[in-house]
Amino acid sequence: MKYIQLILLFVTFSLAISCNKKTNQKITNPIDYNAYLNVEKNVSLENSTLEYNFWKNKLEETPNQYPYNAKLATANSTIFQLTGNIKALKEAEQNLLLANEKTNYNNAGYLRSLARNYISQHRFKEALELLKKAATNGEKLQATQYMLIDVNLELGNLETVEKYLTKVRNFKDFDYLIRLSKYNDHIGNLNKAIEYLEASLEIAKSSNNKELLQWNFTNLADYYGHASRITDSYNAYLKALELNSNNSYAKKGIAWIVYSYERNPEEALRILESVTKEHAAPDYHLLKAEIAEFMGKNKTKKEEIALYLSKVKDTNYGAMYHKYDILLYAEDAKNKVKALTIAQQEIKERPTAQSYDLLAWSLYKNGEKEKALEISENYVIHKTFEPEAMLHTAYILKANGKVEEASKIKQELLGAVYELGPLIEKELKSI
Repeated sequence: MKYIQLILLFVTFSLAISCNKKTNQKITNPIDYNAYLNVEKNVSLENSTLEYNFWKNKLEETPNQYPYNAKLATANSTIFQLTGNIKALKEAEQNLLLANEKTNYNNAGYLRSLARNYISQHRFKEALELLKKAATNGEKLQATQYMLIDVNLELGNLETVEKYLTKVRNFKDFDYLIRLSKYNDHIGNLNKAIEYLEASLEIAKSSNNKELLQWNFTNLADYYGHASRITDSYNAYLKALELNSNNSYAKKGIAWIVYSYERNPEEALRILESVTKEHAAPDYHLLKAEIAEFMGKNKTKKEEIALYLSKVKDTNYGAMYHKYDILLYAEDAKNKVKALTIAQQEIKERPTAQSYDLLAWSLYKNGEKEKALEISENYVIHKTFEPEAMLHTAYILKANGKVEEASKIKQELLGAVYELGPLIEKELKSI
């Protein structure tokens, strides 16, 4: 009898161990991406730096040539995209301001360029005003209308987005398809979003434009991930790296697959180490902090959060990392009021469902569960399908006694564990 009990105990113990092991099939292979992790030369960056120096010298020779300022801004913007150096983006802004001042804000191309810069800085309302001027000017109107779709989508003006999508409707046009894809993703129609982005990829392939192809592959990889098509997601990130071995975003995407899907945090951190050496974006440190927490390395977690905070102290970042600040401060008893203050600022600048979710979450974390529920019910529920917002909503509903509604959201979120990450998977069980 004791022998049988020992066998049963052993089986139970073995099952418990197997349940804690990663159960997802391994799809990544370091052989596929190792060559991209320690690339000695960044050809794209070298070319952009040469371009920048060329136009800088030209401008020094003839300071009154404001078109050179626009050329400098283009090089600056590319350097920012490649390195995350915020000073390059701000320098681009200054050059574009000069070009626009010299033309009395009456050159549609310069207006669009400055608007694009402001979108990168999350200064969406200012970008919108510039684009309205560009639309009035009328030069290359369709290019302006495409950007009006972008900025209105960022501001949550869906009716306006739909109006412009109707105006520029053309299923054979790359710029139209990628915006139609973004719109469908925004309204929760992921399958259509993927379909349109796959169609735009075919156009990008025929153009042989490496920048367009990279953008297309990384965005498709993201969508595939949302749709639980992890192998497709991985392969798309690899395609982007084939085009540019310094594509930090693609490396981050692979790191997420390794961490969230395969549950291999050590390998994910190894990949991210190479990313933070070549790209200065502060949010990489928050991802490293999350992985460290999953591994139980609290010291490393604190160090990575400290690195993030030291970077975002730079006032040049403006509102670019407000979302991350809110989420971080809301979890800290000393700073949760600060989270609420920033969330209220975000609502003024960007009154989207996602911004209202951050406000509701901050209120909830500050003990104002009734106000949080009011915000969620009026501005978040059925207005965004982002898993993070849905998770916050579930907590708020449960805190207000709406257990059944919270449970329904929980069941939906179980299918989004890959997107939310392993730490959230543990949290879901407590809702």
